[in-house]
Amino acid sequence: MNLLEFTVPPLLHFIACGHNGFSAGERHVSRRNIRVFDLLAVTRGCLYMGEEERRYEVKAGSALVLRPDCYHYSTEACREPTEYYWLHFQTTGHWKVTDTVPPRRTPEPYDAIVESQQFDARTFPLGLPQFTQVAQPGKLEETLMQIKALGPEGHLSASRLKQQILFQETIGQLSSSIDSGRSTPATICAEQAAAYLRSHYQQNITAHALGENLNFHPVYIARCMNKEYGLSPMDYLLRYRIEQSKLLLMQTDYTIARIAEEVGFNQAAYFSSCFLRTEGISPRQYRQRFA
Repeated sequence: MNLLEFTVPPLLHFIACGHNGFSAGERHVSRRNIRVFDLLAVTRGCLYMGEEERRYEVKAGSALVLRPDCYHYSTEACREPTEYYWLHFQTTGHWKVTDTVPPRRTPEPYDAIVESQQFDARTFPLGLPQFTQVAQPGKLEETLMQIKALGPEGHLSASRLKQQILFQETIGQLSSSIDSGRSTPATICAEQAAAYLRSHYQQNITAHALGENLNFHPVYIARCMNKEYGLSPMDYLLRYRIEQSKLLLMQTDYTIARIAEEVGFNQAAYFSSCFLRTEGISPRQYRQRFA
């Protein structure tokens, strides 16, 4: 799969949107270096498009993102009545073309780099398929319709903000088609387990309880999580609890005992030993960094 990988933030931003239709025998215009990304989402018929040496048949329910730095053209005329939404967007950040899907992320250390960057925005890779069968084409069409409908109100800041918010939903829908394409029973199990652990980290969670709630055997869950995240369920839970405790140590004046309780540890001493083993310093020393 050809992917466009963006470094976020900054967020991708919406520029313009419209709806076009072609009769049989008509074709899309050819353009070179248009300096914006051009999303084509076909709702009826088929567009026959090329970009440099690559050729695409963009049928109803599929979407193609044309790059801003390439020559794109119609490879042939439409064979039937064809309708599609077009949407131009851009980024001020870094982007590249890759065939590697961005990896799933484990709980990240809050102070992963250096203390001076504690409050800087942390970037992450956002992958968009350049050409894909949309997971929920009806939902995508509805979102694009709403963006287009706000066009006449583009002179109003509130309407422009709504367009940008709806555009982020569009990007999310396109990005999710990557996961739908690579989802297997094992990845689904791992993702469900991770979501459950993050939602219930303050509670007393055992492997048996996790299995009962997900309706999977605990051994199978552990195997899936090790494959997808490189961590067992309990190691994943511990990492997430430690990361939540670091936020409380920095943002509150709670006692160490209360923080331990807030993030799911039964005993403050055990919390402190886990924190020391994971971070290399005690919770109290960590807090002193921000005093």
